[in-house]
Amino acid sequence: MNEEVDTDNENVNSVLAQESSELFHILSSQSAAVIMQLCQMMPSDARQNINPLASSAAAGKEHIEAMLEYFKVADTADCHNFLQTMCMLCENIPMRLEARLMSVAGCSDTDAIQTPATKPVCLRNTEACENSSPSETNEKSLSPPSEQKCFKRRRIDHWVQYIDAVMNLLGRRWKRLSEHLVIEIQLENVWVSLRVANRGRDRPDQTPGSADRGSRTPEPDGDYGSMESRVTLETFLQGCAGKMTVLVGQSGSGKTLLVSHLGQQWARGLGPIPSSYLFVLLEFRQLNLLSRPLSLSELLFRHYLPPNGGEYEKRAVVDYLLSNPEQSCWVLDGYDEFHSKLGRQEVRGELLDPENPLPVADLISGLLNRQLLPGCTVVVTCRVRDVIDLEGVSDKVGQLLGWDCHAIRDYVHNFFGVKANRALGVYAAELLLSSQHLLAMSSLPALCNICCICLEHLLLEGRDAGSTQTLGEGGRGEEGGRGRSRAQRGDPGGRRRGSEDIMIDVTNCRAQLPPTQPHIPSTLTQVYLTLLGAFLSRDPDKSGRTDVPQTTRSPHSALCELTTLRQSELCELTQVAWKGLEGSKILFMEEDISPDVLEFSIRTGLLSKVEHRREDGALVNSYSFIHLTVQEFLAALRIMTSKDVSDTQLKNRFSLKTRWTTKSDQRTVFTDSLHLYVCGLASPHCTPALVQLARTSGGTGQSWVQKRQALVLKLLKKLCHSNTLTGPKILELCHCVQESQDHQLAKQVVGTRPTLELRNIRLLPNDIDALAFVVNSVGDNGIGLDFGACSMELECLDVLPRCQYIHNLCFRSRKYGDKFAEKLSSVLPKLTTLRKLEFCGASLTATGAASLASALQNCPDITEINLSDNNLKDEGIKHIADVFPKLPRLVSVVLGRNNSSLEALDYLIGKMSSCFNIQHVYADGTKDVTVTFFQNSDLKGHKTKSEPTISLLNQKWSEPEMQKLTEALARCPALSDLDLSGGQWDVETLRTLTQVLPKIEVTKKIIVNDSCSSVEGLVILTALLCDCPAVTELHIRLQSPVQVSVVFPGGREKPANEISKTLCLRCCGLLPADLEKVWRSLGTSSDLTLLDISSNSLGNKGLRKVLEVLPCLSSIQEINASNNGISMEGVVMLARALCSHDSLTQIHISDEGREQVILKFCPDKSEDKQQLKMFRINNSRLLPSCITTLCRTLVKCCYDFELDLSHSSLIDEAVENLLKALPKMTSLLRLNVSYSSTSTTGALMLVSCLTASQRVTSVELRSQTESFIHFDHVKSEQASCRLNHFSLNGDNLDQLLEILQQGPQLSDLDLSSNQLSDAGVKVVVDSLPTLKITSYVNLSNNSLTQQGLLDVASVLNTCDNISGIEVGLGEEERCLIWFTQDGGCEKSLSVRESSLERDHLVRLAEIVSACPRPTKLEFKNNLLKSDWIEDFVILLNRIQRGFSVSIEESWIRSEEALQLVCRCLDLSSNIHAIRVHNTTIHMSLMPATELTSVSLVDCAVEGYQLASMMSIIQKCPLLTELHFSHNSLGKEGAEFLCSVLPSLPNLTSLSLGSKDGCVTVFEKISEAVQQATAIQCLSLSGYVISDIAAQIMTRMLPRLRSLSLSHCVWLAAGALQVVKALRECVSLEGLCMDSLQLNEESRVCLAQALRNVNSICSLKLNRIATETGTSNNVLELLAAMEGLTRLEEIELEGWRMADRGIEQMTRLLPVWTKLRRISLSKNRISDQSGDKLLEALNSCSCLEELHLASNSLGNLTAARMVLVLPSLTHITVLDISENCIGDEGSVSLSKAIMCMKNLTRIHLTSVGTSKLCAVAASLTHCPLIQDVGLGWNNCGDKVAVTLSRVMPLCQKLTSIDLESNAVSVVGAEALVRALQSCPALKLIRLWRNHVSSSDAQMLSLRDRRLNFSST
Repeated sequence: MNEEVDTDNENVNSVLAQESSELFHILSSQSAAVIMQLCQMMPSDARQNINPLASSAAAGKEHIEAMLEYFKVADTADCHNFLQTMCMLCENIPMRLEARLMSVAGCSDTDAIQTPATKPVCLRNTEACENSSPSETNEKSLSPPSEQKCFKRRRIDHWVQYIDAVMNLLGRRWKRLSEHLVIEIQLENVWVSLRVANRGRDRPDQTPGSADRGSRTPEPDGDYGSMESRVTLETFLQGCAGKMTVLVGQSGSGKTLLVSHLGQQWARGLGPIPSSYLFVLLEFRQLNLLSRPLSLSELLFRHYLPPNGGEYEKRAVVDYLLSNPEQSCWVLDGYDEFHSKLGRQEVRGELLDPENPLPVADLISGLLNRQLLPGCTVVVTCRVRDVIDLEGVSDKVGQLLGWDCHAIRDYVHNFFGVKANRALGVYAAELLLSSQHLLAMSSLPALCNICCICLEHLLLEGRDAGSTQTLGEGGRGEEGGRGRSRAQRGDPGGRRRGSEDIMIDVTNCRAQLPPTQPHIPSTLTQVYLTLLGAFLSRDPDKSGRTDVPQTTRSPHSALCELTTLRQSELCELTQVAWKGLEGSKILFMEEDISPDVLEFSIRTGLLSKVEHRREDGALVNSYSFIHLTVQEFLAALRIMTSKDVSDTQLKNRFSLKTRWTTKSDQRTVFTDSLHLYVCGLASPHCTPALVQLARTSGGTGQSWVQKRQALVLKLLKKLCHSNTLTGPKILELCHCVQESQDHQLAKQVVGTRPTLELRNIRLLPNDIDALAFVVNSVGDNGIGLDFGACSMELECLDVLPRCQYIHNLCFRSRKYGDKFAEKLSSVLPKLTTLRKLEFCGASLTATGAASLASALQNCPDITEINLSDNNLKDEGIKHIADVFPKLPRLVSVVLGRNNSSLEALDYLIGKMSSCFNIQHVYADGTKDVTVTFFQNSDLKGHKTKSEPTISLLNQKWSEPEMQKLTEALARCPALSDLDLSGGQWDVETLRTLTQVLPKIEVTKKIIVNDSCSSVEGLVILTALLCDCPAVTELHIRLQSPVQVSVVFPGGREKPANEISKTLCLRCCGLLPADLEKVWRSLGTSSDLTLLDISSNSLGNKGLRKVLEVLPCLSSIQEINASNNGISMEGVVMLARALCSHDSLTQIHISDEGREQVILKFCPDKSEDKQQLKMFRINNSRLLPSCITTLCRTLVKCCYDFELDLSHSSLIDEAVENLLKALPKMTSLLRLNVSYSSTSTTGALMLVSCLTASQRVTSVELRSQTESFIHFDHVKSEQASCRLNHFSLNGDNLDQLLEILQQGPQLSDLDLSSNQLSDAGVKVVVDSLPTLKITSYVNLSNNSLTQQGLLDVASVLNTCDNISGIEVGLGEEERCLIWFTQDGGCEKSLSVRESSLERDHLVRLAEIVSACPRPTKLEFKNNLLKSDWIEDFVILLNRIQRGFSVSIEESWIRSEEALQLVCRCLDLSSNIHAIRVHNTTIHMSLMPATELTSVSLVDCAVEGYQLASMMSIIQKCPLLTELHFSHNSLGKEGAEFLCSVLPSLPNLTSLSLGSKDGCVTVFEKISEAVQQATAIQCLSLSGYVISDIAAQIMTRMLPRLRSLSLSHCVWLAAGALQVVKALRECVSLEGLCMDSLQLNEESRVCLAQALRNVNSICSLKLNRIATETGTSNNVLELLAAMEGLTRLEEIELEGWRMADRGIEQMTRLLPVWTKLRRISLSKNRISDQSGDKLLEALNSCSCLEELHLASNSLGNLTAARMVLVLPSLTHITVLDISENCIGDEGSVSLSKAIMCMKNLTRIHLTSVGTSKLCAVAASLTHCPLIQDVGLGWNNCGDKVAVTLSRVMPLCQKLTSIDLESNAVSVVGAEALVRALQSCPALKLIRLWRNHVSSSDAQMLSLRDRRLNFSST
C-alpha cells in the first residue's frame, strides 16, 4: 500500500480481472439503482439477459458477475469509464482498492460516462449528500464527470500521502518508545476483561434475585479476571470499526504504550485497524495545553501532523475525511489526565460544523457523541474510575488485566538478563514473589519495572565500588508520568547497562549472589524509599558508595545517607512534586525546575523528557516524573518535612479513597496513593531520614517532624474509631495502618468491628495482606471477614492464612464457584481459629461441596457452616452431611435454596441415627434447610441432654411419601418435637400418619398445621386421645390459620391417676350433631381433663349435649364453651348444673352467654363442701326477669357459693328483685356487684340488706368501681358499711341513716366522697349518738368548709365514745372520727391545712373548754398568725384541767419562735412545759403549776436572741429542764447561760448540743455548768472541747446521772482526762459517747470506767474508733461490760466485732435480764454468729427493740428467730435490713412474725430475696403494726397484692416502704384500692418501681398517699 502504483505498467483489464472477486462482494452490497446505472454502461445487446432489478438475490449476483465478465474483456476506454464510474457511485470501497482503481483508470478529459443517471458525490459530508434534494445536487454538480473523477483521484492521492506521513510519525514514535523495552509487546499476549458498557460502579454485585436462586448454576458474570470472560487485546479490538471503544486500565498498566504499539502495527499493515484508515493518536495530557477554540482541521494539522504542501493539500485531506469519516480511527489516550470533563448528550444532538472553532473538550465530546465524523472509529483509554463519564456513548468496554506470576517472573528474568545472569534473575524473581507489596505492584508493568529497579539496587548494595559498576539510569521518555511495561536503563553514552554490572563468575558463567539476604521492603512506603535510594545512587557525582563492604541496610537508613548528599536537590524536587499535586499538574516546563535540579533529576532518572506541541504547533520539551506514584511519594515527603504544607492542607489531603465510583466523584489525574505514603512516613523508622530532609526544606527539626507524624497518627486514630466507614474505606484504612506499622492502631480498627464487611470491590492479594496485619492484632478474641460480591483472584486465598485469628469467614456472590471452592478447600485447614464458614449466594455445585467437605474434616473447631443459596442439589447436601460426625463442635449447618428434593431431607433425617449430636433438622420447602447440633457441654455435662427435633414445613407429602416418611421417622431416636406443618394433606394422608403415630417416639409434641381441613379429619385426630395412650393434649383449629398439634407428656412417666388429657377444638365450626361424632371417637370412659370447644356453632342445644355428657367425664377440670351463641336460657341451664353437679365449682359467663362460657370442676369430692363455688356473669344486661329466674335457680344450691354480677347492667328494679332473693340464698357468702350499680337508689337498696339479712358482715359499695356484700354462715355480730362516690342528698341521706339505725352494730362507717357538704356532714355527725359504731367514721372528700370543721369538732362534747377527730381541708381533704370502747380516754383534735381564722380558733377554744376529759390539740399549717395564737392561749388558760397544744407553722423559727414563747409564757400561767422543735411549738398546760421545762431544739435560734428570755427564765426558779440543742448559741449564748444558770437552783437537766465549732464557747459553757450544781443530766454533743474545758468537766462528772458527749471533737489529752473521770461516776445511769476517738490509753481507761460504774442502764457507744482497731480492743471493752447488770439499753453500732465479738456478747446477754433495746448494726455478724446471738437473747425477756441491720445474717439466723422471738412477747421493733436472709429465711421469718403481737415497726430493707409474700401475709397477726419497710428487694406485684389484703386488717398501720422494687401498675392499683379501707395509713413509698411517670401521676391523683418521688 505504501508503494505508488505505476499506471503505465498496468493494464486496466488485467487489474479488473485481479480485483474482480473483491469487487463482486462490494457490488453485491450496493443498491439496485447503482447496479442499474452501471449496467447502463454496457451495450444493449450485452445486457439483454441482465435484469438489475431482479427480486431474487441469487439472480442479482448472477447479473453482477455477468457485468464484470463483460468489462474484463471490453476495450480499454470502456473499462476505464466503468472503473471510474464505479468508484464514484459505490460505497465502502477500501481505500487501498479505490486508490489502485482510480490510478489505473486514469483522468482523461475525453473520457465520459455514457449515462444520464450518474449521481454527483458530495466532497464534504456524505450525510449532507444523502439529505440534499435532487435540485440541490444538480446545482452543486456543475463540473463535468471527468473533472469530478480527476478531482477525486487527486484528493485520494493527498489522503494516501497524509496517511503515509502519519505512518512514518508513528513508526518514529514507536522506535523511540521501544528503545529500552525489556520484553517485546504482542497484542495476542495482552489480556482484557470484558465489562458491561453502562456499569456505573466499579464492581456491583450481579448475584441473581431470590427468584433465580437455587434453580441453576449462573453463567459467569464477566467480571475481572475470570477465564471465561477474558480475551486478548487483539481479539477485543476486532470489530471496533465505526464504534466507540473504551480501554480501561490502572495507572502504569501500559495503556499509552499499547496504543502506540497499536499505531505501529497499523503503520506496518498489521493489527486490528485497517491500514487504509487514518490513524490519529492524541494524548489528553497534550490537549490540556490547548486553551483557545479550534476547528477539527486545526486540531489535526496543527497539533497532530501537518501535511506536506499548502492549504490545497489540507483541504483535500479534510474533504476526504469529512466525506469518508468511517475511514478514520481516533485514538484518544489518557482521558484520566484530561482536565475537563466530557459532556454526554442524552439525546443525539445536531451535527457540529467541523469548520467552526470549538473548545477542545467540545471537539472531543463531538467525536464521542457522533456529532463530528459520524461513523469514525474511536478508541479511548482511561482509568477505571473515569469510565463512568463515558456511559451511554461507549459501545465496548474492556479492562486491561494485570500480570500474573508467570508474566512477572518472565519480566524479571528479562530485566536481569537471561543468558549472563540467569541465577541472579531467578533469585530476584523469588525475592519479588515473596514480598506481597512488590508482587502486588508488579501486576502493573510500569510498577514492575520500578520493583526491578529496587531489587537491582538492593542486590548491588554493599558491593565493592571498584568491582561493581554504578547502576544505569532509568526514565520514561515520551510516556511521562504514566506507567508502562518497559525499563529505561540506558546511560548517557547509550550503552545498555544494569544487570550486566553484577559480578560474573567467569568459571561457572553464573551470577555471584549477594553474600547476605537483602532487606526486602515490608510496606509500600519502604518500597518507594528504596526506589528513591536507587535513583539517588545513580548520580555518578555523588553516588554515596564507599569502598568498604556494607551489610544490608533498611530503606530508612540507606535513604538517610543518600539524602545527606543531595539534600537541596531532593528538597526542591519534593516541592515541585507537591506543587504539581496541588495544581493537578504532571507535565513541567523547563522554567518550572531549576537547571541544576533538572539535570540532576534526568541524570538519576527521576524525571523523563516528553515532547509536546504548543498552541502554535511548535515542538517543545517538557518533563514528568517516571510514574505518578513517584510524584505522589515525593509530595508526601514534602508534607512530612516542610512547614510550607500546613496542618490544614494535610488534613484536606488525608482522606480514604473508595473503590466505588460515582458521577459526582471529583476527578483527579493522580492515583490517590498520597495518604498511604503519608501514613508510612509517620512510622518512627522514617524519622531520621525525614529530619535530614526537613532541615533543608524549612529549617525544621526533629520535634516538628515528630509533631507532624503525630498528627497523621491522630487522623488515623480518628478514622479507626469511626463507625460510618464503608467496606472499601475500611480496607483502605487497613492499608494505611499497615503502612504505619502501628499495631495499636490495628487493634483500634478491629476494636469496634467484630466483623469486617467488604462489598462489591475487587480484592488483590495485597488487600488480604493488609487485612492480615490488622486482623492479627485482635488476638484470641477473633474477628470475622465478610466478602460480599467481591471479585478476587484465587491468589488472594493463598494469602488468607496470614490472617491468624479469623473466627468467621463469609463469601457471598455468584462469582464464587467450584474452582473458588476448590482453592478455598486447600486453605481452610490452615485457618486454625475458624469457627464459622459461610459460602452462600454463590455458584457452588456438588463438586465444590465435595471439596469443601474434604477440607472441613480437617477443621475440628468449626461450629457454623452456611452453604445456602447455591446449587448443591441432593448429592452436594449428602457430601456435607457425611462430615457431620467428624466435626465434634458443630453448632449449625444451613443448606437451604440448593435445588434439592425430598431425598436430601430423608438423607438428613437418616443421619440422626448415626450422628447423635444432631439437635434439630429444619426445612421449609427447599427454601430453608438448617441442621443444628448439641454442644459438647450438653453431651458431656451433668445436665440431661434434650431430645432432637425435626421441622419439615410446607412439604407436599402424598400418601406413599407419608408412608416413607413415617418409616424413616420411626427409625430415628426419640424426638422432642416433630413439625410437619404446611402439608395441606387429604384425609387418607392424615389417616396414614395417625395409624403409624404410636411407632414414632416423640416426647413433647407433633405439629401439623394446615394439614386438616374438615370435621372428618378432626374426628380422625380426636381418636388419638383414646387410641394413643402417650398423647396428652390435642389442639385443633379448622378456621384460618389452621392449627393442629399433638402433645405428649414430655418424656416423664406419671401415675395413671395423675395423667391429664386436653382436647381443644376451637374455631372448628362444630354443630351440635358433630359433638356426637367427637364423643364416639373419645370413647365412653374418657380421662379428659380439659375440653375447649369455644368459637363454634353449638348454641343452647350443643350446650345441653355437653352438660348431658358430664357424668361420663369423670376427670374433667375445665370446659370452655365460649363464643357459641348461648342465650339466657343456656345461662339458667348452667346455674342449674352448678347446683346439681358436685364437681362443678365455677361458672364464668359474659355477655349473657354469647361470649365467655367457662365451667371449672374440682373432681376431688372429698373437699367439695369446703370449696366455695362461684357463678359469675359479667358484662351482661341483666333484666329484672333474668335476675328473678337466675336467683330462683340458685336458691336451690346447697353449696357455699359466690354470685358475681360485676360489670353488668343492674337497673333499680333488678336490684330490688335481687334484694328479695338474698335472704333465701342461704348458701351465698359473697355478692359482687362491682361496676354494676350506678344509681344512689339502687345503692341504698343494697345497703338495706343490713336489715334484710342478719348474715351480712360488710357492705362495700362504690359507684362505678369495686362493690361487694359479704355474708357469714350465721348471724353477724357487727358489720362494716362503706358507701362512696355517690350523690347523697337530704332524702337519700335520711334514708341511709334510718337504715343504719335499724341495722346491726357497725365497726366502721365510710361515707367519704359523697358530695355531702357541710349540711350533710352535720346531719351525719348529729346522728352519731344514735349509731352503733365501734371503730371510725370516714367523712373525707365531702367538700367541707371551716364551718363543717367546727360542726365535726363539736361532737367531741356530744359523743362520749369518740376518742379523736382528724380534719384537714387541704388538697387531700380528710375528716375522720375515731371511736373507742374504753371510757374516760383522752380525746384529741387534729386540724391541718384548714386556713383557720381568729373566730375559728375562738370557737375551737370553746369546744375544747366544754370537753369533759383531757384533750390533745394539734394544729398544722393552718396559716395562723402570732397574735391569734396568743389570743388562743389566753382562752385556753381558763380551762381547769390538763391538756396539750401543738402548733406547726412555717414561720415559727428563730426570733419569731422566741417571741412567741415569751408571749405565751407571759399570757398563761398554766403552761407546765413549752418546747419549740423545728417549726412546731408544743405546750403542756396544767392548772396551778409552775413552768418546769423550756426547750428550743433545732429552730435556728442564735445566742444573741436569747436575751429576751432572760427575765422570764429568771422568774422560774422551779425550772428543771433546759434544752437548747442543735442551735448556734455562740459567745452570746454562752454568756446568757452564765447569767441564768445561777438563778436556777432546781435545774437537773441541761442539753446544749451545738452547731458551733468555737473552743472558747464551750469553755465558758463548761464554767457555767460547773456552777450549776443541781444538774444531773447533761448533754453536750457536737462541741469542740479543749483540754482546759475537759479539765473543767472532770470536776463535775462525778455528780452526774446521765452524760452525752457524742460527736464531740477533742484532743487525746482532753479525752483521756474525761474518760479517766468517768471512773468516779459511780451514780451514772446513762452514757452516750457516739463517734468517740480513743487511743490505747483512753481505751484502757474506758474499760476500767465500765467495770467501775455498775449503775449504767443506758449505754450508747456507736461507731467508736480506736487507733489500732484490732478485735482484741473490742473484746476488752465487751469484757468490761460484764458487771452492767442493770443495763436496759445498749447501742454498739459499727464496732465490727465479728464472730469473736458476738461470742463474747452471748456470754453477757444472760446477765442483762432487764435489756429492752439492743442495736448491733454494722458489726459483721455472720449467719452462724447470728444464730448464737438469737439463742442468747432468749434470756432477755423484756426486750422491746432488736436492731441487727447491715450484717451477714442468713437462713440460719432466720430459722432461730422462729424459736426465740415468740418467747420475747414485748418486741415492738425489729430491724434486720441489709442482710441476706434469702427465700428460705423469709419463710422462717414469717412464722416468727406471726407470734409478735406487739410488733409496731419492722424493717426488712434489702434482705436478699424478693419472695416476701409470706412475710407480708404474716403481718395480719400484728394488730399494732405501724411501720413496715420492704424496700430494695425487687419485690413484684405479688407482694404488693398481699399487702393490699393485709392493710385493711391492720388499722394502726401508718407507713409502708416499697421503694426500689419491681411493683408495676397492677400492684400499685391493688394498693390504691386497699387504701380506701385504711384511713390511718399516711404514706406508701413507691419510688424506683416499674411504674411509668404517667401512671404514677394518675395513681397519685387517685390517692396522694402514694409517693413515687425520692423524698
